Amino acid sequence: MSRVGKYPVDVPSGVEVAIDGIVVSAKGKLGRLETRLTNDVEIAQEGSKIVVRPRNDSKRAHMMWGTARAVIQNLVNGVGTGFTRKLEIQGVGYRAQVQGKDVVLQLGYSHEIRFPIPDGIKIECPDPTHISVFGADKQQVGQVAAEIRSFRKVEPYKGKGIRYEGEYVRRKEGKKK
Repeated sequence: MSRVGKYPVDVPSGVEVAIDGIVVSAKGKLGRLETRLTNDVEIAQEGSKIVVRPRNDSKRAHMMWGTARAVIQNLVNGVGTGFTRKLEIQGVGYRAQVQGKDVVLQLGYSHEIRFPIPDGIKIECPDPTHISVFGADKQQVGQVAAEIRSFRKVEPYKGKGIRYEGEYVRRKEGKKK
C-alpha cells in the first residue's frame, strides 16, 4: 500500500487545478503545467485538496497511486513557488556567467562552452563559481542542472569540476613514490 498516495495534495491560494479524466493541469503565477496520468488511478478534487485513489486492487494501480500523487504535488508546487537547483564550480580558472540567452562556462578546456538556456528556465550566476537553475517544471530543472554538470564532472583526486550544492565527493589518494 502506498504511503505517499494516502495523503491529499493541498492546493494553495493563487493556484488553479483542472482535472479532465486523466489529464491534470495547474495554473499559477509561474505559468501553466499539464500532465497525463495513467488509467490505474482516479483523481478527484475535494474543496482545496486533490485526492488520488487506485481504481482497483492490482499491484500496478497501487504503484501508480503514489507516483501520480507525487507528480500532482510537483505540478502544484511548480506553478506556485517553483523549483531551484544550485551548482558549485571548483577549480582554478573555472567560471560561469550568463550572457544573453546563453550560459558561458570556462572549465579548463581550450574553448568556452555555450549552453543555451531553454524556455521555462531561468539561470543566474550570483558569482562566477555558483549557478542557480530555476523553473516551474521539476523534471526540466533537474535535467538542465544535470546537463550543465555533465560538462565537467567532479574528479576524485583534486575535487575539480561542477557539483551540486552540498554534494559530497569522495576523494582518492594520489600515486605513491
